[in-house]
Amino acid sequence: MHNTDSTLSNSKNIEGITEQQVLIAGGGHVGLSFALLLAHHGIASTLLEKNSYPTISPNDDSKRSHYLDSRNTALSRRTVQIYQEIGLWAELQSHACRIDAVQISEQGSFGRAQLNKAKEKVESFGQVMENAWLGRKLLLAAQEEPLITLIDHANVTAVEQQRDGVTLSFSYYGEEAHEQQLQASVLVACDGRDSTVRELLNIGTTTYDYEQTAIVGVVETDKPHEHVAIERFSPAGPLAVLPLTDPEGDGNEDYQKGNRRSVVWVCPKGEDTQYLDDDAHFLATLQQAFGQRAGTFVTAGRRGAYPLTRVLADKQVAGRCVIMGNAAHTLHPVAGQGFNLCMRDAHVLAQMMSAQVLRGEDIGDTQLLKRYEKARVSDQKRVIRFCDAVVHGFTHPNPAVKLARNVALVAFDKLPNIKPLVANYAMGLKS
Repeated sequence: MHNTDSTLSNSKNIEGITEQQVLIAGGGHVGLSFALLLAHHGIASTLLEKNSYPTISPNDDSKRSHYLDSRNTALSRRTVQIYQEIGLWAELQSHACRIDAVQISEQGSFGRAQLNKAKEKVESFGQVMENAWLGRKLLLAAQEEPLITLIDHANVTAVEQQRDGVTLSFSYYGEEAHEQQLQASVLVACDGRDSTVRELLNIGTTTYDYEQTAIVGVVETDKPHEHVAIERFSPAGPLAVLPLTDPEGDGNEDYQKGNRRSVVWVCPKGEDTQYLDDDAHFLATLQQAFGQRAGTFVTAGRRGAYPLTRVLADKQVAGRCVIMGNAAHTLHPVAGQGFNLCMRDAHVLAQMMSAQVLRGEDIGDTQLLKRYEKARVSDQKRVIRFCDAVVHGFTHPNPAVKLARNVALVAFDKLPNIKPLVANYAMGLKS
């Protein structure tokens, strides 16, 4: 469904077409999205990805034979608006399931809170989309964009900065391995938590091990999800259950009414094996944590386990190089804020580079990049604090802390004027 309150244009701005080039290291969802944002402003980029991209075409069958086996991303309303701006949302929306309500509670406690789209007067609180579909559409759009050059099987080996540019060396594994170099005005590293570029630039990180593992998968229940996202805190760990479309998804409202749900379950490190290997035990533990509020959990797809560590780059700009995405800030998934924060970063930098082009100035100018870094500090710090407050506040076993958080949930649910502020923040509309 289209986001009805966006007035953003879907047309490409070609006024700022420039010969200045951007190198992007890392071709995942953030790297591809940033390249498409740049192209929208007429800025060319070359994107290098260490893995091999799959061969796909616009006519490929979009159905997935193993439709229970996928990870998913919750897209905030601001992220949806950004994809609308570059004309991509029409391609994405058929596999997006909107969130109409959010329920928050703790097993065995009195605290309850709910957000409802009608009361908050919004079209939705966001959309949930399978990563496989998002990645497929981003890759197709990048392949069809003449301002984007894609190079996969590329292993970055060195970064050298000059006064007026940056040189990136990489090994390309095609028919035979060989070294190559590329030069550009600026390099943006979107190459993940264990960023090679960040290491080559000698940028340190501040890390925190949560001693937790996220179990991610898809389940089916006997009760339709009704577009409700559920955040449930239990002794087994915090759980998020989000609505999904049926696997085919063609934009028809009927596909929005299914029984598929995305599950993110955070458990203590070392306990994940029992939930990965035994479907019955996994479903039974889910059922115990949720009761019947989501219906009966009847089917579980194959699941993945992901150790949780917060990784923050000590700085996000070094000369003509920018650290972005998970390379800049890898966050806890419990609040679903990580990817959306990355998208806001990418959108701001693309806009700032576009304005620089229109002024006829250097898009790799260090002062420009430093202004970008400063502009994003407030939003980033706020999201990081929020994520950690949720993680530590709802996992602390102290009875006094448990009482305080349940009182806070009741206050959040009952006191006027609090919900709109929190809702706007979660939707990425306050940054």
